[in-house]
Amino acid sequence: MLSGPRLAIDRALERFLADAHEQLISIDSELTPISSALREFLAGGKRLRPLFALAGFAGAGGSLEEENIFQACVSLELLQACALIHDDMMDGSDTRRGAPSMHRRFEREHSERRGFGDSENFGHATALLIGDLALVWSTQALNLSGISDQQLRSVNPIFDIMRVELMAGQYLDMHGGSLESISVESALKIATYKSGKYTIERPLHFGGALAGADADSEVLAAYSGYGIPLGIAFQLRDDLLGVFGDSSVTGKPAGDDLMEGKRTALIAHAQERLSPAAEREFTSLFGRKNLTQNEIDTLRTLIQGSGAVDFIEKLIEEKTILALTAINNPKITSSGRELLADLAIKATQRST
Repeated sequence: MLSGPRLAIDRALERFLADAHEQLISIDSELTPISSALREFLAGGKRLRPLFALAGFAGAGGSLEEENIFQACVSLELLQACALIHDDMMDGSDTRRGAPSMHRRFEREHSERRGFGDSENFGHATALLIGDLALVWSTQALNLSGISDQQLRSVNPIFDIMRVELMAGQYLDMHGGSLESISVESALKIATYKSGKYTIERPLHFGGALAGADADSEVLAAYSGYGIPLGIAFQLRDDLLGVFGDSSVTGKPAGDDLMEGKRTALIAHAQERLSPAAEREFTSLFGRKNLTQNEIDTLRTLIQGSGAVDFIEKLIEEKTILALTAINNPKITSSGRELLADLAIKATQRST
């Protein structure tokens, strides 16, 4: 059921990017690598946020025959590109989806052409600007989508708070990483703002508003009851993949989150339950950028032995059940409920 909407999103994104590319390179042909890099980056991805927005639109009574809705939802994929590019810079990640991260791509480009100055600084500065460009294009995509003035007025406050919450979640995540440890409760709050609201709840509200749902409607309340727990479950799955995922599937180095020192609920729960000796061993390795495979395996074994993996898997299951219960609401259309049920599986039972 998701393949049709996904294809429509891809086509809408391609149309927008083609026009945006022409506008950008009309300034100067030197900007061609910038546009090309962002277009290539956007060729991948799960399109979850636009898909949730479309589910929110359909669930509130909107018709997916309206082509302008797909154009509007493209804005969320562009916002996601901004977040990922900047996130990779903050984390010092070398890869994304099996390819060099944006800052590494332009660091290499500068080095290969023997550019003047420091290649690493050039790469970071360029990636920062490309992330900013994606953010600007996200607003442009919404404004040029062809939706009505009323729809634009209804959806803009949601789009605004979504961006604020995204930046808040990113900072809380970065701040958590600067601490020696955090509680599971704090880690789940970070997951709520970094992922729960931004990935699922707000896109659902975005789509609901496009369909005419009021801010205080029962439909949007049900979307929150679904979106927040499912968004947490989505982030918890991400946390497991960041430690135990297959790098050939995730496109990220093995144990990437262990080298970055990510203070997730998985790590918080493990640290709370490790013996003093195991905690000392864990702390001596966690967050080191040059971990060997043996050291990564040691950290994985300590986490497994703490019971943290079972705890997180159970939490994912509980949050998913909460989400699915919330959409058992007659105010949500049957087609919307079907889409939301499919998306719940896609968000939580994944390997990438």
